[in-house]
Amino acid sequence: MSGGVFMSGMLSSPRTLFGATQSADALAAGGGAQNIIIDTDPGVDDAFALLLAMRSSELKVVAVTAVAGNVPLSLTLPNALRLVEIAGRQDIPVAGGASSPLIRKLVTAAYAHGNNGLAGVEFPPARLQPVKEPASDLICRMVRENARNICIVGIGPLTNIALALRQDPEIGSMVSSIVLMGGSLSGGNVTPAAEFNFYVDPEAASIVFSSGIPIRMVGLDVTRKVQLTARHVQALQAGKGRVSEAAARIAEAVMKMHRGADSERGPNLHDPLAVSSLIRPDILIFEDYQIEIETTGSITAGESVGWKHGPARHSAPMETAGVTEGPNDFLFRANAKVATGVDSEKFFELLISRLTTDGI
Repeated sequence: MSGGVFMSGMLSSPRTLFGATQSADALAAGGGAQNIIIDTDPGVDDAFALLLAMRSSELKVVAVTAVAGNVPLSLTLPNALRLVEIAGRQDIPVAGGASSPLIRKLVTAAYAHGNNGLAGVEFPPARLQPVKEPASDLICRMVRENARNICIVGIGPLTNIALALRQDPEIGSMVSSIVLMGGSLSGGNVTPAAEFNFYVDPEAASIVFSSGIPIRMVGLDVTRKVQLTARHVQALQAGKGRVSEAAARIAEAVMKMHRGADSERGPNLHDPLAVSSLIRPDILIFEDYQIEIETTGSITAGESVGWKHGPARHSAPMETAGVTEGPNDFLFRANAKVATGVDSEKFFELLISRLTTDGI
């Protein structure tokens, strides 16, 4: 059941990428704080992404929605609540979402994030409670109430966003843009083909890429180049306040878990790089691509296949498919801006400075 079937009608008149409303670049350059919903599965790098967003005046986090991914929903939701509370942002509603992918069994990544999702670092239970509204309902409502003025930031499996689009297809024309961490044009990190978020729920990713919403995809092509180091941990430890302390504890723990206590280099900070693109446009270079998500392959499910230009062609038809005239081409149409270059120094300057600024 390919996700493209659900949303194919929305591709008949796709909007120009980031042309329907004020662009992400314009907002970051001074056009006002951009409203964002963060859909997340915390997750070590999700934690950094959430803290970065909540400490950046360029962004107004209007909601956080949790999804199962790096660890089960029973952990990602409490982790999201803890991080919002650590940042002193109890004004942000946090909603629980999907506990499993659309049609697949959940595969988690506790091996990379620790059994609790935060590299084993224990924080007190949050006093903040999740809203009763399910994540997909909250997304639909907020998008309708703020048509063309909300960007969705997807930094986990895209299940919640796909459910919202399937539940209320009309919101596809009301979302200003989607910025996501996921995919790759250069091979995966779970299988040779698939990046983790798309691997967990390929059908959800397919729905999102077929929605007609302007998409910015920040994938492994660039996130593999932003690696946490001991120097970054020391800079976080030198900061003041709850946010810096929490980030430093998580960073130190994941470094030890990643390659041993004496390692100088740790994991890649995938998710905050996606958030950074909304704050400093000069950190990433984007190029137009047509992206389709493989959903049927037993080996390649979750692969993000990109065409930079036409002709765009699927595999040759099976002999049993009957007579087919001409090549198996389809109309080339760019549906995403894909990050292909990154200035890692600028990224870490932004991340460290925002998390260590005096205050909370």
